[in-house]
Amino acid sequence: MDGALAIHRLHFAFTVSFHYIFPQLTMGLALLLVVFKTMALRTGNPHYDQAARFWAKIFAINFAMGVVTGIPMEFQFGTNWAKFSRSAGGVIGQTLAMEGMFSFFLESSFLGLFLFGERRLGRTLHYVTAVAVWLGSWLSGFFIVATDAWMQHPVGYSVGPNGDVVLNSFRDLLSNSWILWQYTHTMTAAVVTGSFVMTALGAFYVLLKRSADFGRTFLRVGVISGLVSVLLVAYPTGDRQSVNVSQSQPAALAAMEGLFKTSNAAPLAILGQPDTDSQKLDNPLEVPRMLSFLTMRRWEGKVKGLDAFPRADWPDNIPLLYFSYHIMVGLGTLMVALMAIAAIALWRGRLYTLKPLLWLLMLAFPFPYIATMFGWMTAELGRQPWLIYGVMRTDAGASPTVSAGNGLFTLLGFMGIYTVLAMLFLFLIWREVESGPSRVELAEPALAHY
Repeated sequence: MDGALAIHRLHFAFTVSFHYIFPQLTMGLALLLVVFKTMALRTGNPHYDQAARFWAKIFAINFAMGVVTGIPMEFQFGTNWAKFSRSAGGVIGQTLAMEGMFSFFLESSFLGLFLFGERRLGRTLHYVTAVAVWLGSWLSGFFIVATDAWMQHPVGYSVGPNGDVVLNSFRDLLSNSWILWQYTHTMTAAVVTGSFVMTALGAFYVLLKRSADFGRTFLRVGVISGLVSVLLVAYPTGDRQSVNVSQSQPAALAAMEGLFKTSNAAPLAILGQPDTDSQKLDNPLEVPRMLSFLTMRRWEGKVKGLDAFPRADWPDNIPLLYFSYHIMVGLGTLMVALMAIAAIALWRGRLYTLKPLLWLLMLAFPFPYIATMFGWMTAELGRQPWLIYGVMRTDAGASPTVSAGNGLFTLLGFMGIYTVLAMLFLFLIWREVESGPSRVELAEPALAHY
């Protein structure tokens, strides 16, 4: 791989990975804020309003960090990927502009009302602002996923005489068959992140016997939403997304599973190490016929291995793709088991007193972050060597005038700046956690009759 191209890819991978730490939590918390406000509206209990107010502060910090780290990615399309932007800007510019103009302003405007307008708006209107924040954040996620879905499975376009990609149908762009399951998988994964973070903080408060009433509330809401969302991430959203990959990117599926040889009744690899030189999976632990069933819905279904494709069309980092996929699946399985155990303990009324389980829930909060990061790596590594699948190769989209040295210099600069931002973020979050929800100022009840 060309040195400059490798730096461009690493640069964007770093900035997008750091950025996604924040919006995945805001998209997950947005729904949970609506849950708290719904509970407050139905019961009239100010406890739930106060819980929502506390998590709104966590939401706002993550939202601000997401904005700060997201803007540079827009510029990277022009600096590091100028040929791609010039060629496909007429397509991806549509969804990216809509994300900025519509969903971002919807989310940010109503977030301000949610944070500062509770005393004036009253319960009902304040509930509406929470719903608007949720809709704005999820609409933002839709436009971003729609952009990536088009790169994974391009539709509604034609290639002009000068090589530019021209959008023929905006409706086809937004109704891309790839979007449905990628979007629902991404959003439910965000809810998993929000639920695990909420559960971890609830366990923290219960273990320390500080704000324990809020800790129990966070545990109850987090465990219930976490179990539902983590099951939905696995099925149907994850299952159907894997079918999308098997149908549209069969070489990526073969690399993800370490399947080098085309096979009838293909096994599902649980463990193993892909050896691209000898084209085999070392030390495999496999479930016979399961891959055929999962992808073809037939135990004897034929699944194409990497031998069915030209070597030039193989994903260019098969080991990293294979391990990224298996780490995502492995952590997902652990999260399902942990949330199922916690839900049983909650149902039996023992969750708040089982200290070993509370410790596990508290320490498990990084799991969804790691799983979603490797999930996105799976999607993006699987699309390689294509930038736009089947249309433009990755090496054809990079900026030809930006040298490896320039790219490395700015990458190091970003790493330094983002280190400072990470420390600031951790300080702000810890300050809110240390203050706790019990110290959040209660809203004046003057307009409670609204």
